[in-house]
Amino acid sequence: MSIAFLNGSYMPIEEAKISPLDRGFLFGDGIYEVIPSYHGKTVGFDQHIARMNDGLNAIKIRLDWRDDQWRDLCTTLCEKSGNGNLGVYLHVTRGADNKRHHAYPEGVEPTVFAFAFEIPEPPVPDRNSVKPYTCSTAQDLRWHRCNIKSIALLGNVMHFQQSHEKGDGEVILYNANDELTECGACNAYVIKDGVVATPPLDSQILAGITRQLVLKVLREDGSIPVEERVITMEEVRNADEIWISSSSKEIAPVVKLDGNPVGDGKVGEIWEAAVRLFQARKFDF
Repeated sequence: MSIAFLNGSYMPIEEAKISPLDRGFLFGDGIYEVIPSYHGKTVGFDQHIARMNDGLNAIKIRLDWRDDQWRDLCTTLCEKSGNGNLGVYLHVTRGADNKRHHAYPEGVEPTVFAFAFEIPEPPVPDRNSVKPYTCSTAQDLRWHRCNIKSIALLGNVMHFQQSHEKGDGEVILYNANDELTECGACNAYVIKDGVVATPPLDSQILAGITRQLVLKVLREDGSIPVEERVITMEEVRNADEIWISSSSKEIAPVVKLDGNPVGDGKVGEIWEAAVRLFQARKFDF
């Protein structure tokens, strides 16, 4: 039985109820995070909470929670869920008003909801045994504030569904200038001649915490060059390797794009080296 937290209480998730006038339900008016935890040890906790606070501030939700309250919540949910490989989902909405009205209401208490769910084992840094991804591509038709981790994810869902219906595991998105942005639920990277490149952060791209940690680990190690720059889709289609990353996937290799092989169609050596470095350092953050 899955345990949830809702507005100060723990309960079976089936018993968690919100008002139909909650602005998260009516407008997608809220912010969320997913924090990975492996046997009770979180990855990037401080960075996730900082990003969530930035998102809440960006949409003017006032929630007086300290970082240690979030940590206690995550620890308790993981313990109640068996402390395996878990993602802790944190969800804050503006709360329930007594009417439906577009303007932000005054004097409304935010809704705080959370639960833990199973995530896969971390990828083994072995390119001969890891399960790779296939992806399709699509023009990015989402809203222009993708840097805010909003619970209003219909644009992402529609793009992801298009890819899913083709039998692919993700969709790689590009803007009107034919430049790489990100994926339906991941950040994206291209590797050419041993250099890892990923798009720079702006309003088209979520500042992924795994992305942040991967770049930090690679730069501090220094053995794999890293660039943050504009990447054309021509570069994507001619890459030696493509990776996607998220809190639940960590770093995942892509071996087919729109049905065509990426590079030689096999998981690459640079991916294997990067995953080995990340696995050795991820609990440092």
